[in-house]
Amino acid sequence: MIRRIIKFINNRIKARLYKFLMGSFGRKSIITSPLKIDGKKRIYIGNKVIIEYKTWLAAMPLTGYDNCKLEIKDGVNIGHFNHIYATKSIIIEENVLTADRVYISDNLHCYEDINIPIKQQPIIQKKEVIIGAGSWLGENVCVIGAKIGKQCVIGANSVVIHDIPDYCVAVGSPAKIIKRYDYSTQIWKKTNYKGEFID
Repeated sequence: MIRRIIKFINNRIKARLYKFLMGSFGRKSIITSPLKIDGKKRIYIGNKVIIEYKTWLAAMPLTGYDNCKLEIKDGVNIGHFNHIYATKSIIIEENVLTADRVYISDNLHCYEDINIPIKQQPIIQKKEVIIGAGSWLGENVCVIGAKIGKQCVIGANSVVIHDIPDYCVAVGSPAKIIKRYDYSTQIWKKTNYKGEFID
C-alpha cells in the first residue's frame, strides 16, 4: 500500500516536471524511468499516455529541420525499451499499442563512404512517420521512414520500410501485407504479398 502511494506521488511530481520541460504533457500520462529524453521541447505527449520502462524518446533536428517534432497522441501505450527518434516528424496517433523493444525512426545513418566510420557519416532524412490510430506493433518491430494506417497489426520482428494502408496485417522483413479487411464482406481476408485478396 505504501509503495503504491509513493509511486503515485512520484508520478504526479514527474508529470508536473514534464509539463514544464516538454512541448506538452497531457493529464494522466506517465513515463516510467526513461532511458533518455532528447529534445524535450519538441516532444508532445497527449492525455492518458503510458510509456513504459527504459524507453528512449528523441526529437532532434540533426538533418536541418528546426521544427522537428515527436507527437504521441491520447491513449497510446508504449512498451518497455522502445526507441523512438525523430529528426523531422513522427506522429503516433490515438490508442496505438507497441510491444517491447520497438524502434521507430524517420532517419538512417549514412554508410555510402567506406573510408569513413558509419558513426561519423551524416544522418539521412527519410519520410515522415505516422502510426495510425488503434494500430498494434508487435515485439521487436522496426518502422523506418514509413506510414502505417489505422487499426493495423504489425507482426513481431517485422521491419516496416514501405507504407501500410488502413486495416492490414503485415509481417516480415521487409513487412508485407498478409491480411486485409474487406469492406464488401465485412471480414478479414488473406491476401497475396501485393495486398490483393486471395479467393
